Amino acid sequence: MRSPGTVVFYVLLVILLTMASVQYGLGRLPGDIVVDLGSFYFYVPFTTGLIVALLLGAVFWFFRR
Repeated sequence: MRSPGTVVFYVLLVILLTMASVQYGLGRLPGDIVVDLGSFYFYVPFTTGLIVALLLGAVFWFFRR
């Protein structure tokens, strides 16, 4: 069982890497929600967040072995 601090760290790391990847070019994948109404812009990177979480999970799994 993981401690709550480890889970919080993992979630914050996924959020931070998702934001960084969107800013530096990984965003706008199919499955990401974008609403642009001129003065209102809303963006939810579902697919980007999923890819980042899977990559981090694979990296952590590899180093844990």
